[in-house]
Amino acid sequence: MHIRNLAGIPYAELRFSLGKYVTDALAVRLHSLDYCDMDERSQAHGLQSAQSANISERKAEHVRYALVSPNPASGASWWDDIDLIHEPLPEFDAANFDPRVQFLGREIGLPLLISSMTGGHPDAEHINRQLGALAERNNIPIGLGSMRAMIVDPRLMRSYAVVREYAPSAFVLGNIGAPQLVPQGRKPALLVREIRTALDHVGASALIVHLNFAQESVQPGGDLNAAGVIEAIDRLVGTIGLPVIVKETGAGLSARSAQRLSDIGVVALDVGGSGGTSMTWIEGQRAAARGDTLLATLGATFASWGNPTPAAVRMVRRSGPTVIASGGIRNGLDAAKAIALGANLTGMARPFLEAAVAGDEALATVVDCFRHELSVAAFLTGSPDIESLRQAPFVAHGRTRTWIDAADRLAAIG
Repeated sequence: MHIRNLAGIPYAELRFSLGKYVTDALAVRLHSLDYCDMDERSQAHGLQSAQSANISERKAEHVRYALVSPNPASGASWWDDIDLIHEPLPEFDAANFDPRVQFLGREIGLPLLISSMTGGHPDAEHINRQLGALAERNNIPIGLGSMRAMIVDPRLMRSYAVVREYAPSAFVLGNIGAPQLVPQGRKPALLVREIRTALDHVGASALIVHLNFAQESVQPGGDLNAAGVIEAIDRLVGTIGLPVIVKETGAGLSARSAQRLSDIGVVALDVGGSGGTSMTWIEGQRAAARGDTLLATLGATFASWGNPTPAAVRMVRRSGPTVIASGGIRNGLDAAKAIALGANLTGMARPFLEAAVAGDEALATVVDCFRHELSVAAFLTGSPDIESLRQAPFVAHGRTRTWIDAADRLAAIG
């Protein structure tokens, strides 16, 4: 496929073609990240700590497994179980649909976040440069990958800071893991000043704290001390000097967690529900490659663990903070459904990561597809703007309906 010849290709055909192109291209590109070569680069700049090398290696593997290998938890039919009610008399000019939304006091062009993906490994700079430029062109926010790697080894800073360089006016979200906010065995908690320094270096507009204890449960040497995390987030909210967002990473927020986070001043919640890329499955694949049968089995067993994204949105929608729906959002129609369920905006990762390998034109096409799909869904539900779309009626089927009914009950209980 010639990526430069995208014009006129039907959206469905383009997505299919890009999928094969990206899988082949990324397999070649990431296969070149030989860890012996990484060691040589480290030696050229002085000896790198074992912790930094392990983090960098792990991040590169996460990208490879997320895109090259089939993920049994991805593409789950949660969104396919939801139908928006068609309105045959929309009563407005489709050309006047307004996709703009307010996000943490700023107007953005679409209800779309480029979700946190990568940083801290050799290939991340190229990917983040592409994504940063895309965010700038479309006035949409972008999340960075976990900044732990650059805090451990400041030489990796460039792979993160490049986003702000190419997105000078975009809303850039720094990112740190909740497990790193509390001591983990002999590893001390990160200091607020360390996190603040990292945020300053990347030019962050806000901070994401990601919750990934499901992933950590399957990761070799995972950080499994969760005691004191809510207090640590509370301290960050009061001292970091930027808005704090909390994000799940594939297992979904709950009604209880949303209320607790709202109570301490978290301004936005990214539900990060199941149905997208399963980090537990990826960790299981990494374990299998190393011959660790126990963790490989755990990864397979818990590959689909978590609250589905539609249910997570319903559980947190009335807790107060801005709600971001991520986890299995594939296109603008899925986004419209998420907004009808109660989300303020949506996040996508894998579609952007795939297209970043193909280049700028492929990335532009992803956003154009999203914009048109969202616009058509809004028009056909009689929704002239995003706030109207949040009121659009829907029908849920199958297991998704069971989950949504349970989520609404849990949300009512608080």
